[in-house]
Amino acid sequence: MAITISVLDQSPIYPGETPEEAFQHTVQLAQLSERLGFRRFWVSEHHDSEQVAGSSPEVLISHLLAKTESIRIGSGGIMLQHYSPYKVAENFNVLAALAPGRVDLGVGRAPGGLPRSTQALQQGGGEAPSLTDKIIELEKYVHNRLEEDHPLTGLKAGPLPGTPPQLYVLGASVASAEIAAELGLPYVFSLFIGGDQAIALEAVRAYRSGFNTSSGKEPQVIIALAVIVADTEEEAKELGGAHKLIRILLASGKKLTVATREQAEEFTRQSTEPYTLEEREPEVTKGTKESVRGQLLALAEASGVEEFIVTTNVQPFDKRLRSFELLAEALAGVPAEASS
Repeated sequence: MAITISVLDQSPIYPGETPEEAFQHTVQLAQLSERLGFRRFWVSEHHDSEQVAGSSPEVLISHLLAKTESIRIGSGGIMLQHYSPYKVAENFNVLAALAPGRVDLGVGRAPGGLPRSTQALQQGGGEAPSLTDKIIELEKYVHNRLEEDHPLTGLKAGPLPGTPPQLYVLGASVASAEIAAELGLPYVFSLFIGGDQAIALEAVRAYRSGFNTSSGKEPQVIIALAVIVADTEEEAKELGGAHKLIRILLASGKKLTVATREQAEEFTRQSTEPYTLEEREPEVTKGTKESVRGQLLALAEASGVEEFIVTTNVQPFDKRLRSFELLAEALAGVPAEASS
């Protein structure tokens, strides 16, 4: 079982940078990922943020498809709770028709922003179906499989591409793994958000053991994680900085992870719901080529996962590029039996 690397980029806007520069960096990183032979390149969805530029993955994916030639391009992910599954299917069917066989449609359950952006995105909407119901509806539209007794039978999410976009369920909990398993869909566990390897391994086990094989598909699971590779351990540690993850635990039981205490405080101010904050060390795989290779091989062995989607948010940008180059070198020529 050889390790495959893919990339998730969040188009971060660092101090002193503009959104235009952030997007140019995303384009450069996608092109580098293709040259390095990585499998896929995904972009995220965030709203009402001065630190992240990517608020419209569909638009950015279209641009990245035009700027690359062969690497798969997709969303990591579309925040489906805000949108009509029909319109999401239309958007991604257009992309899949523009770049046959190259489009991934990752969907997540996080809000992707603060309560006010959620309110704006869902303006005028009534009681929304559950995320599971929306994913089921989305898959029907993507594959043009509305039942005869469906209220909208005959409706098509045109255009209908020869190769539909590949649908993935994203999450950071055992519950999300169980949803993906029940639906018989590929699953991505976001370790860089969840920050707990033990939960990641439990989620992978739950996904595999509960996978619905009635469609004839096999379970496909990927782990998304933060990675920093540098020429020395000291440099990797320095690039990682002293970041903390802030987990918001709302009285209603909902959980959300943000990058700064300021974001957490603004979220809770807007939500008006009682909450508690929990500060955690982010889960980052960092070090030299040798040490990162060892950590990834160990995680692959423990989880049985052979594909990792890597995010690397470090400054300056040339160090981010260098980290991915070193990562490719670290795993070049890894024999199949090394990670089995």
